[in-house]
Amino acid sequence: MHFDEWMENVVRGFEIAGVACLAIGSSWALASAVPVLLKDGPAAAYEHARQMVGRSVLLGLEILIIADIVQTITIDPTLESALSLGLIVLVRTFLSFSLEIELEGIVPWRRWTVKEGRKE
Repeated sequence: MHFDEWMENVVRGFEIAGVACLAIGSSWALASAVPVLLKDGPAAAYEHARQMVGRSVLLGLEILIIADIVQTITIDPTLESALSLGLIVLVRTFLSFSLEIELEGIVPWRRWTVKEGRKE
């Protein structure tokens, strides 16, 4: 097996893992919301499912970014693929950043002040 073929399998493995995180994580989130629904009602179940799905999406996006980076660096190291990677990473980073703000309710660089009770 040649290096490119091996790296294509590595990339494919990361892509499968990323999609699995999205699918399994979202399914787990919905299934785990059922007991919350029965115990605490629909609003709590919605919030629980929303938080868990968001975390699954964040993890899946991070793994898919790894796949794109490995592919660009090892399989197709051209300027065009590097620019494409940059755009993909930019979009996915924006999505991850937006999801994290949505889930936590605060921008990441202010999180430590809120946890410690500090005001700026």
